[in-house]
Amino acid sequence: MKRTEIREAVFMLLFLSEFYDSELLPEQVDLYIGGLQDGRLEEIQTSVPREKEAAYIRERLNDILQRKPEIDSLLDETSEGWRTGRMGKVDLNLLRLAVYEIRFDEDIPTGVAINEAVEIAKKYGGDHSASFVNGILGKIARMET
Repeated sequence: MKRTEIREAVFMLLFLSEFYDSELLPEQVDLYIGGLQDGRLEEIQTSVPREKEAAYIRERLNDILQRKPEIDSLLDETSEGWRTGRMGKVDLNLLRLAVYEIRFDEDIPTGVAINEAVEIAKKYGGDHSASFVNGILGKIARMET
């Protein structure tokens, strides 16, 4: 899988996490990754995750979910007039993923994290998702420098 596809898989699982209790989420993650691996979800991904990539996706998801309170607090501080509770689930989870990459993943340049989030927002979000995501991530990026 390409890094972009891995990122999209993590985003999908973050989005999925909004709808399942924490004790049911591991089973849903297994079903999603299994669907990618056996081709049932080929319309979502163009390549199949190997075991190493599947483990990376799970690890990344768990890291983001553990840091969710910290990430959401930063988003609440940054997004004027838009608390995380009011944000659309697509936008919110893209922001969580990108903020995680900006703040906690030294291997991903800030510009790449922002660009990838904007591209995924164009694909899955509403008409204004890309500009909304870009605006908030731009503010966060400026705070990081």
